Amino acid sequence: MYRKILYALRDGVARITLNRPEKRNALDGEIVAELKAAFGASVSDDACRVVLLTGAGTDFCSGADLANLENTAQNGVLDNMADARSTADLFLMMRNHPRPVIAAVQGRALAGGCGIATACDIILASQSAQFGYPEVNIGFVPAMVMAILRRSVSEKAALELVVTGETVSAARARELGLVHRVFADEKFSSEVEGYVEKLAAKSASAVMLSKRLLYNMDSMSFESALRAGVEINAIARQTEDCRKGVEKFLKKKS
Repeated sequence: MYRKILYALRDGVARITLNRPEKRNALDGEIVAELKAAFGASVSDDACRVVLLTGAGTDFCSGADLANLENTAQNGVLDNMADARSTADLFLMMRNHPRPVIAAVQGRALAGGCGIATACDIILASQSAQFGYPEVNIGFVPAMVMAILRRSVSEKAALELVVTGETVSAARARELGLVHRVFADEKFSSEVEGYVEKLAAKSASAVMLSKRLLYNMDSMSFESALRAGVEINAIARQTEDCRKGVEKFLKKKS
């Protein structure tokens, strides 16, 4: 079913791997389509608790395939809009996914590769990982990902990243708020597995409701956000996970 990615679901974790190591997992239309199919499969599988996105080989993703870049330069505006819309649809699918989506980044995550990492809910990075949006260096703009980047870091930090095209270290990306955790290279795989395992063990309903509410608050006024919180609060109390959790807590206290 997949030619340029790998997909497997085990122990509650849907593992999606960009699988073009010979091209540093460069992006093209086919790989974007396969990513959308894999994310769709993980949404429809009730066994999925977490989605983990990784890259095969030494790099997470170096950005667009050179052949894809050449096509971009030759295509008309309508073709380019359709290509861009496909990537935007992928970002929206990731944001609306009912489970947390985690990027495990080692090596380079540049341009579109950094965009896909940024579109994930959580980014875990190896100490030697690098992040950047170098599109400006070829007269291009990381346009769609700005909608996510602006919500991930401060306005001024986002502006500097996109107008300078600077590549930053994992440590600097964490200072900016782009990366959540940085792990030593030699322990990266085990640390990622431990993090994902702990998250997969959390209440699926509580995690889903939390993600949905937090992202939906983007466009709400303070009063509307509070009203939405009231509704989710009431819904959460009725879930089986919450009832079991309360019972367990009360037994522990008695």
